[in-house]
Amino acid sequence: MKKRTLGQGLEVSAIGLGCMGMSSSFPPFPDRADMVVLIRQAVDAGVTFFDTAQVYGPFTNEDLVGEALEPVRDQVVIATKFGFELSTGQPTGVDSRPATIRSSVDDSLRRLRTDTIDLLYQHRVDPNVPMEDVAGTVGELIAAGKVRHFGLSEAGAANIRRAHAVTPVTALQSEYSLWWREPEHTILPLLRELGIGLVPFSPLGKGFLTGTIDEDTTFGEGDFRNTVPRFADVEARRANQTFVDLIARIAQRRGVTSAQVALAWLLAQGRQIVPIPGTTKLSRVTENLGARKVVLTPADLALIDKADFQAEGARYSEANERLIDR
Repeated sequence: MKKRTLGQGLEVSAIGLGCMGMSSSFPPFPDRADMVVLIRQAVDAGVTFFDTAQVYGPFTNEDLVGEALEPVRDQVVIATKFGFELSTGQPTGVDSRPATIRSSVDDSLRRLRTDTIDLLYQHRVDPNVPMEDVAGTVGELIAAGKVRHFGLSEAGAANIRRAHAVTPVTALQSEYSLWWREPEHTILPLLRELGIGLVPFSPLGKGFLTGTIDEDTTFGEGDFRNTVPRFADVEARRANQTFVDLIARIAQRRGVTSAQVALAWLLAQGRQIVPIPGTTKLSRVTENLGARKVVLTPADLALIDKADFQAEGARYSEANERLIDR
């Protein structure tokens, strides 16, 4: 597996594995034992970068990842996140108070069956806690050996700068894909300036860019996509299909899959970019890793850019949009 280096020298596999869907957001969830096996198979295939969070479940995803990776802990990088109020067992808002961060980290260490969290993200910016306090607290945890690297998720440019000035930021995790290119405007230039890596989540557009979802597709009860206008609105799906068809034409010409084109495009955007596609199937892990060998030609990249695609429909519900830092 080819490696890439995020900020502060954190080396990871060029493509990671997002574990959220194994126990959150996309029911029905597979058998836990099967997911333990899948994660270990991903390690065997060369994946060294695994992403989870306290809120996935909540808590059950961290526990799953901890069990799966315990036998190979010295071979992998585990990323998790804090930042939601979870005292009732369900998220009721954001909470990045220093005391909460410290207790959250202790709980995550226990669930992950490890002494150190390799990459700790603030899951969402807490407008009630100064970023300097958040970054300072994580810096103290790094000094104590409980955390190795500091990350942010869906943070805006101003808060990235504020955090980085206190405790160097290793990575920003935010949505970035062929149908969500907003980070190119201000975030990517800033990350390059500061030497911070980008970890795109939903690099396959929550499945849409794979070409397996159309206007007639239905999602099960509890599926996160039922709340997302891009999926809930059939007209939006129909409009967005145009770009998916373009990806499919490139994939067919190259003899690869649409998912591999979408991931190869991300990898071509910079050496500091490490996507974390999620899946619950070994065949998809293998397919996604195959994107490492797909080198899009200048003509392919120009064709994509010329399309100047603007996705129809918001990427989040109104409630979730309010949690995004601008």
